[in-house]
Parts: sequence; structure tokens; C-alpha cells
Amino acid sequence: MRALLALSRAIDALSEGVGRIIVWLVLAVSLLSAGNALMRYAFRYSSNAYLEAQWYLFSLIFLLGGAYALKHNAHVRIDLVYGRLSKRTQAWIDLVGTLLFLIPMSLGVIYLSWDWVANAVAIREMSPDVGGLPRWPIKIALPVGFALLALQGLSELIKRLAFLTGHLPDWTPGEEEEVV
Repeated sequence: MRALLALSRAIDALSEGVGRIIVWLVLAVSLLSAGNALMRYAFRYSSNAYLEAQWYLFSLIFLLGGAYALKHNAHVRIDLVYGRLSKRTQAWIDLVGTLLFLIPMSLGVIYLSWDWVANAVAIREMSPDVGGLPRWPIKIALPVGFALLALQGLSELIKRLAFLTGHLPDWTPGEEEEVV
């Protein structure tokens, strides 16, 4: 179990590192959006590249930030019932949900997007809009983001198993764990 918990910590560190980059992307997209609006309304100047860069950055925030949100238990959840359950029951629900839904869905998206992304990269796909940006780099973010999500799902799965088997004395979603 120690080796699995070490793997979990490594995955958590990866998610944390990507999350720290995402924070800067939020600032970048905010500044780009404000600058784009200023240029459009004050100087009557607009560019498809600026507009596409906004949605590329916005896409990166959500695609690459999913694993970070899962690590910190910041994802959307209906806590009406879950929050009233014991930690042990919560761990079982998370374990089953991760095994039956999160990891298979993430792997399915990676599998289904692979040819689409590979084709975009092979032809160096560009935006159909005049002055637009290359599309292939942003398409790579789809399988990468879901791979990060699947990895973080594996980390969460390891932590739930460790808690349920007594290798973690106490566990709360989103908090750092210590090995016994």
C-alpha cells in the first residue's frame, strides 16, 4: 500500500503543478478578454486570433483544471445526502463512482478523441476564420486533460482504498493524507 500511496502523492503533485499553471491562465484570459473588449470598443479593432485565443485559454482552464478540482474536492457534487453520511460510506461511494464512472468515462473520451486529434495534428489544422489560430494544439488538450483527470481519479481511488483498509487513519476529501 505504501507504493500505491507514493504513486498517489506523485499524481497529486502533478495535478497541483498543473493547477498552479491554470491559475495564471485565468489571469491571462481575463486580461486578454479585457484587452480585446477595449480594442474593439475604444479603437474599433478586432481580430479573430484574439477571440480564438480567449476560447483556447478558457478551454485549457477547464480541460486541464479538472484534475486539480478533483484533487481539492472542488468539483460539482450534490451534497444533500452525501454530506450527511459517514466518512466510510462516502469513501465507498467515491470508490464505486470512480471505478464505474470517472475512470471509464475519461478513458472513453481519450479513446474516442484520439483519431480526431491525430488527424488535426497530421494536417496541422488551422482555423477556418481569416486571421485565426492553428486548431491542432488546442485539440491536443482534450485527451491530455482527460488523461490528467483519469490519473487523479486513480489517486483518489488509492486514497479511498487506503482509508477503507486502515492505511490512512483519517481521510477527508480534498485534504492531504499521511501514511500510517
